[in-house]
Amino acid sequence: QVQLVESGGGLVEPGGSLRLSCAASRSGFKSVTMGWYRQAPGKNRDLVAGINSGGYGNYADSVKGRFTISRDVTKNTVYLQMNSLRPDDTAVYYCNTVPPGIVPWGQGTQVTVSS
Repeated sequence: QVQLVESGGGLVEPGGSLRLSCAASRSGFKSVTMGWYRQAPGKNRDLVAGINSGGYGNYADSVKGRFTISRDVTKNTVYLQMNSLRPDDTAVYYCNTVPPGIVPWGQGTQVTVSS
């Protein structure tokens, strides 16, 4: 079964940057829209960015202009560049298909924005 492994999270000060990576254990996602989701404590898991097979990205209003999603199909990897991070970006970040459900959720990667 395909596995998605997220990495790149950590503790960063407000205004800082992080780059998240999501590696799929095998190929086959070239034509699938992929997305980054996040879940803060006590809140729902929400889609923050998606990228289609043509490389076009869509973003939630809360991250538009600060986050950039990209993909490298040769490496079966999706990235999320996060700039100008704010405390309300603190959450566990996951990747999955859009809509989710085709593959199991990974463990996610924790992003904490705090001074």
